[in-house]
Amino acid sequence: MSAEGMISRRPVPGEPRPYEFPDTVRATLANGLRVIVTPMPQRELAAASLALRAGAADEADAVGGATVLAARGLTEGTEVRDAIALTEAAERLGASIHAEAGWDATSAGLDVPVSRLAPALDLLAEVVRRPSFPEAEIDRLRDERLTDLLQARADPRRRADEAYVSSIYAPSSPYHRPAGGAAPTVEVLTPVELRAVHDAAYVPSRAALVVAGDVDPDEVLRVAEALFGDWGGPDESEPRPIDDTSAVTSRFVRVVHRSGAVQSEIRIGHPGLRRLHPDYHAVAVMSAILGGLFNSRLNMNLREEKGYTYGASAGFDLRRARGPFTARAAVNTEVTVPALHEFLVELDRIREAPVTDAELKAARDYLVGVFPLRFETPGPVAGSLAGLFVHRLPDDELERYRGSIEAVTAADVQRVAREHIRPEAAAVVLVGDHDAFGEALEAAAIGPVEVIRDADPVPPAPDAEG
Repeated sequence: MSAEGMISRRPVPGEPRPYEFPDTVRATLANGLRVIVTPMPQRELAAASLALRAGAADEADAVGGATVLAARGLTEGTEVRDAIALTEAAERLGASIHAEAGWDATSAGLDVPVSRLAPALDLLAEVVRRPSFPEAEIDRLRDERLTDLLQARADPRRRADEAYVSSIYAPSSPYHRPAGGAAPTVEVLTPVELRAVHDAAYVPSRAALVVAGDVDPDEVLRVAEALFGDWGGPDESEPRPIDDTSAVTSRFVRVVHRSGAVQSEIRIGHPGLRRLHPDYHAVAVMSAILGGLFNSRLNMNLREEKGYTYGASAGFDLRRARGPFTARAAVNTEVTVPALHEFLVELDRIREAPVTDAELKAARDYLVGVFPLRFETPGPVAGSLAGLFVHRLPDDELERYRGSIEAVTAADVQRVAREHIRPEAAAVVLVGDHDAFGEALEAAAIGPVEVIRDADPVPPAPDAEG
């Protein structure tokens, strides 16, 4: 077959297939706990999640990291079972149980065969309502976090992320630090602080029990009432304000110097948007065009045309308060300044140059096309419904998503780019060898330059057998 014949038969994208999000039953217990159930016929592995609208952004600065550590501690033992007995109880049910916390929320969840859902929910209630935070286990988790922080300082990618958020948020904002806390607060955390976080935040008025799978909603509601109906606590249904104060008023450059580094980690941006924002769908399309797809403007420029990087991207981390907008890449040291120039060119261009019909269609088709793929199993369905609860989004948000994306126009993309991307008031954070590119960086006049020179990492102790 000729090359022309092969090319002429290349497949092209088809029209997105119709999709309807599964019907969902919602109820609220007398104590304020929301119960959200999505029946999914023939899905014999159910997913259940107890989501709390309480995350690292809600904790006091003095106990930074306590929310994440408390979530990890939930599965380390309860008033009824220690960690081993808890694991064995879950295994007897064929269940996997997990708990985690981030900036916006805490969740404890499980996956279990539908036939054993009721006893598994009993175990989930025990974990959430009666954790023991055993001292030995909490000491271990705390030490693991401190070790992780040391590793993060040595990892250029993670060091760039940490330096970036501390550059774009004011010290008064919890977003100024990692969600898991920094060493000065983590190292003093004990079960006492974790218990205090649990008692204050784990209340039914902040919580939703979300279940998806081949389940009977009436039966799930009956079990939920039996396990959580007597759960008490203060009414915390009203949101608490989160400080998302920006530290960026004009463009500046902050370099974390790494002598001899062969690559530079680049971060550019500023505080962005809340998830609960009317421009969400237009911003999603704009972000895909700018830096969310393989053929995005940033990736086509810095990777495909210039060959500066294996991948360049940009996007918004949408939280309950304004999460960061970030453009990012890792580039070879010798092209650090040229790469910065191209980043700024593209950030200006998305604001000033209308997107093409092809760019708009590609972004919308991608977002619309992958949407149903997220919901083929109960776990992602439960997770997405929990997200609606955490961010106080309308019940029909998921049903309206594809239509809202398809309605975004080129004018909408340019408007939200102009309103929500501010290259003239952005932090530029680099982790790399300043000695190699510093002179060119000053000559480029991107903004005033500050250089941070980290202390050299302490080498590990020699192996006793070495």
